[in-house]
Amino acid sequence: MRYTDTKTEALDGEERPGKFQGLETKRLFLREMTWEDRPAICAILQDKETMYAYEHAFSDEEADGWMENQMGRYRKFGFGLWAVEKKETGEVIGQCGLTWQPVPEGIDASGRILEIGYLFQRSQWGKGYATEAAAACREYAFQVLKAPKVSSIIRENNYASRNVAERNGLKPVGTFVKHYYGMDMPHIVYVCFGDSGQCGT
Repeated sequence: MRYTDTKTEALDGEERPGKFQGLETKRLFLREMTWEDRPAICAILQDKETMYAYEHAFSDEEADGWMENQMGRYRKFGFGLWAVEKKETGEVIGQCGLTWQPVPEGIDASGRILEIGYLFQRSQWGKGYATEAAAACREYAFQVLKAPKVSSIIRENNYASRNVAERNGLKPVGTFVKHYYGMDMPHIVYVCFGDSGQCGT
């Protein structure tokens, strides 16, 4: 894979890197999303079956808030969930990237972990795109951001996402319950350490 950003970022968020120029894999290109991507992002967020782990399809307001959050993360940290394009067509088929997520101190003493997250259009499931994009984000976190570890926080019943994490070398280390949309949702925390020599496919 190829990294095309210009500067390494301090993970504490105190230093903004040069503009992220993208991640390139064999079939995909990951880049910062823009408002021009709204139809493609909404096709994911507003599909109830795609969003089953969230228990609802997003409203227009929720989808816009989601995109605003990613753009705010780009400005603050230099990363967030990125738009995922198929190189062959230029079509945006998903989103994948790195975000800081809060966790109980029993999971991490800092109260947060760097997560690899991914959401793809339902029509693109089963083609290995999530695994390919997540692997690129894992390597970016270790090689460019110099992160000591990466994680994925996955709802217990989201077996497809759990499989992606496991294929990328992440191992379950704990569980906790998220309170979302009026429900208690058990989640599994998957982690991989960059210096373990065992993370990855």
